Order: sequence, then structure tokens, then C-alpha cells
Amino acid sequence: MKEKAIQYVCSQCGRTETKWLGRCPDCGSWNTFEEEAVQSSKPGKRAVISTATKPISLGEVVVDPHFRYETGISELDRVLGGGVMRGSSILLGGEPGIGKSTLMIQVLEKCSVGRKVLYVSGEESPSQVKLRAQRLGLALPSIDIFCDTRVEVLEKVLSSATYDVVVIDSLQTLSSEEIPSPAGSVNQIRYCSTLLVGLCKQLGTSLFLIGHVTKEGTLAGPKVIEHLVDTVLYFEQVSSGVRLVRAMKNRFGSVDEIGIFSMHDKGLSPVANPSSFFITDRSGSALPPGISYTPVIEGSRTFLVEIQALTTSAKNGFSRIYSDRIDTARVTRVAAILERHAAVRLSDQDIYVNVAGGMKLSEVSIELPLALALWSAVSNKSLPKALVSFGELSLAGEVRSVGFPDKREKAAKELGFKRSLLPRASTHSPLIQHGCSTMREALEICGSLQ
Repeated sequence: MKEKAIQYVCSQCGRTETKWLGRCPDCGSWNTFEEEAVQSSKPGKRAVISTATKPISLGEVVVDPHFRYETGISELDRVLGGGVMRGSSILLGGEPGIGKSTLMIQVLEKCSVGRKVLYVSGEESPSQVKLRAQRLGLALPSIDIFCDTRVEVLEKVLSSATYDVVVIDSLQTLSSEEIPSPAGSVNQIRYCSTLLVGLCKQLGTSLFLIGHVTKEGTLAGPKVIEHLVDTVLYFEQVSSGVRLVRAMKNRFGSVDEIGIFSMHDKGLSPVANPSSFFITDRSGSALPPGISYTPVIEGSRTFLVEIQALTTSAKNGFSRIYSDRIDTARVTRVAAILERHAAVRLSDQDIYVNVAGGMKLSEVSIELPLALALWSAVSNKSLPKALVSFGELSLAGEVRSVGFPDKREKAAKELGFKRSLLPRASTHSPLIQHGCSTMREALEICGSLQ
């Protein structure tokens, strides 16, 4: 009996080798080569053929006025850039149990008004999907379900019936008879995804692919899939019952927008007023030491967030920094600026940094409020309760300007804040402004406002 030929495929970039390698020569990833059976070439193998027979002028292309349509879920539409494009492919990844399938079946129910939708389930039976849809209170007759993930069968189903929206749950369950490897392998994912994305573009069908993530938090499967689709979305859990949707790639919109959802027994619902969602209500009580407020901008929206800092004496003479919502390298740099230019001793302290609500912050404007929170924690002095701050810190101890100061102050004013500490004061502001040019000057202003 003839043995099957074996090859090794990189799970990140798809490079093939005849023997196992520890490090991929193309993408540089370690321990990513997986063993797979070699695909046997078959004569007359089917290929996806474009419907265009000859090149035409771009000016002759006719654009349907309804080429983009809304899903009916406002937060998702915001992240997608205003809605779903016909023929587009969207890859949604997230941790197990975070609510990917719940969100997608809700999207299908909203899109089913005037459109034909299909839910392809490779992980659940029709009865399981129906029970979940009943629990969510969805209109069952408006959603078609299909539980065969063989790509050849799917191709016939999609070609015979004109579906407007199709959800594949999940990408790792797709398989093809042309590929001898099992479902979820690099070759299967790459081949099936390429075939379905190309077919749906020809048919004008919007395709949602649900993907698994690895323990590192990245999408499982070859990296080429993220290049193949039009949009890549990540579904994150920031706290109990709160979910964020971020776009890591979007050919039809911005990648700066985020969508905020709350999870309850009836599924996911958009958060109506997210501006104050990440700050703690402390009406009638004094602000504890180590707390500062800052407005951050994500896409077209402004959020008020609460930065929390705690310092304790380092044990065994080794100081450590614990921060998972703000990059640890940034916290280290801000602490060094405080110690060097403002005489705030932190080298013998363990530093703990958190963001209320669990939102991850990467904007440079958070450096000034982070420094104020650290100073407040180590000095045990509370900052003024109605004060917001924003600014970038240079290694020379300077406080530098950031974008959209008017927009940030307007959002703070709407939530009851009265003062702002910023690099450069302006004449027209809804708040009482305090301008500062250095970190030492910023601390002196905070001390005078006690």
C-alpha cells in the first residue's frame, strides 16, 4: 500500500516545507509548522471563474445605490463604516463563549427584513441553533439554516438560491474533498476561504466568517486569510457583561471605531450612551488617591475613562509594574519621567495600573493623566474631583499638545466636569482651563487646586 506524501505547512503564512523547521523562513514565527498530507493534483479541477469577460473603463462601472446597507445593529454598523457592503467578506474572531454566534444570528434576523439570509452551522445542530434563537426572541421563519460545511455542497446551495447575507460558523469547520487534510488545517482553511470569498463576490452576497482565536489572542489559521477578506473584526470582553468590537482591517471604513455591547439574557444590545460608560459614579463622595479622569477619542466618539494607580513598597528591593490595560512600557516611561523631572520617587515602589471598565488605552493623550494618577497614589493626595487632563509627555519632562482638545473638553463638560489640565490653554473653552508646559508645573497646579 502506497504511503501518503507528507509536507509541513506554516500555520501563520502558509509556507510549505518537506521537513519540519523550528522557525519559518518567511514570517519568522517559531513552532508553527504543522504536518499535512500532500494534496494530489486532479485533472479538470474546477476553478472559480470571474464573470467579467473583458476589461472595461472604470467610468462604465455601474454602482448600485443600495451597495451598502445597514445591519440594524447600530454599534456594528459604526465599526463596519456605516453598514455591510454587498459582496464583502467579514472575518469575526473572539474567545470561546464571548457571543460571536449570538451576535451573528441577531445580525441575520435584523438583515432578514427584505433580504434572504442563511446561517451555516458546523458546530451546532439545527435544534441547538433554534433553541438559542427562541431564547433571544428572534423571528425564526426569516432565517434559513444549513448544517453541512463541505465547501462543494455550500457552493451549490449558494449558487442555486440568491442569498443576500451568509454566516459561516465557523471557518475552522469548513472542508473540501479536494484537500486530503482534516477540517481546520492550514490548507483547508486557505482553500475553502478563497473559494467562498470569490463566489460571494460574484453573487453579491455578504459573507460573515466566524473564526477561532489562539491562546495568544490572534486569529487561528494562516495569516493570508486576513489579507483575503475585506474586514477583520475582533470581539473582546472588557468586563462582565460588556463586549467590544474592534476593526483591525476595514477596506470600506475606518479602523479607529469601536462598538460597545452589553450582554444579557436576550442577547447583545448596543450601549446607548457610552460616553460615561467607563467612569465610576462617585456623586457625593471624595475622590480617592490614585484616581484621574481623561477623555479619549476612539474614531468619531469621545469617552471619559478613569485611570487607577496604586503604589506599594517593593519587596526584596525589586520594583515591579502590573498593568494590562495600559502598555507596561508606557507606564515604565511615565514613571521614569516623574522621577527624573518631578522628583517623585517610584523606583522603590511596586506600581499597579488599571482602567475602570476594562477598556484598553493606547492613545498618547493618556500619559499626563497617568502621571497624575501615579503622583496621587504615591503622595496619597487626591486630585480635584471635577478635573480632567490630557497630554503627551516627552522624555524631557515637557507636556505636549494632542489632537481635538475642543472635542475632549465638550465631552467632559457634558458629564459635569468643570476644570481641565492641558498643555496649552485656549480662550474659548467650556471648562476652566489650566495650562502647563512641564510635568513639574502640572503637579504644582494640582497641588494648588486641593
